[in-house]
Amino acid sequence: MNAGDKSPPLLRGDYSSAGADFVVDQNWGHYSDADHELWRGLWTRQTRLLPGRACDAFLSNLTRTGSDAQVPRFETVSGELRKATGWEIVAVPGLVPDNVFFEHLSQRRFPVTAWLRRPDEFDYIVEPDVFHDFFGHVPLLFDPRFADYMQVYGIGGLKAVRLDALECLARLYWYTVEFGLLRTAQGLRIYGAGILSSGGEVLHSTTSTRGRRLEFRLDRLLRTRYNIDRFQDTYFVIDSFDKLVADTAHDFTTVYERLRDLPALSPDEPAPGDIEVPLASQLK
Repeated sequence: MNAGDKSPPLLRGDYSSAGADFVVDQNWGHYSDADHELWRGLWTRQTRLLPGRACDAFLSNLTRTGSDAQVPRFETVSGELRKATGWEIVAVPGLVPDNVFFEHLSQRRFPVTAWLRRPDEFDYIVEPDVFHDFFGHVPLLFDPRFADYMQVYGIGGLKAVRLDALECLARLYWYTVEFGLLRTAQGLRIYGAGILSSGGEVLHSTTSTRGRRLEFRLDRLLRTRYNIDRFQDTYFVIDSFDKLVADTAHDFTTVYERLRDLPALSPDEPAPGDIEVPLASQLK
């Protein structure tokens, strides 16, 4: 995902064989035994952290990917996804241009980076790799409600390009798809891929008193900058995927116009109307 951000000067993937849609062959046979071992290590670490912290929709659909033992074959998982929600995975070299990303989402195609991080990047990686993209994002594409949200986001993204509103829309993706939290009867649960695929942020988002968790308000979220190189200062909490779809399905044209002349908010900056969602530990 590259919506609203400037492309890094040196992208890590091999873009030489990419077409206009930036799709490449996954070339699954090029993954080494060491790659598969690293994948298993990443998978094991995250799956041990997530029970009681990840949302039920993610945990129940993670097993449907059948990808715990080795780097997944995209074509195999795509076959199951098509049957479930009409989505498929396409391999890309890494970050892709905004309009390309949105076009894929609008057609129910999710771009997944083909390369895997190095062992020394086990705990942190700058660019999204196949583990982040697949482990973090693909399980929720099996959920019909979230799958629909992702397609609507892609359609909205194509419009945002025309309206010069990518910065606002990038914040929506960041604070929902990447770093979103869900309120449940059992407490806060994670649905954002950036948290789900990170060892450290899983705990920070659900236990740390240094981060703030705010009730989802669209205008507030669209004005809020985010951190790209450290844990988030602020998370936004939704009540359900159905509510998220309802709150973001309308035409954003008037929203962009309303916010265009308002200053952006720093990630840790309070704003009028903020409603903080307490951690379970704060309720005791």
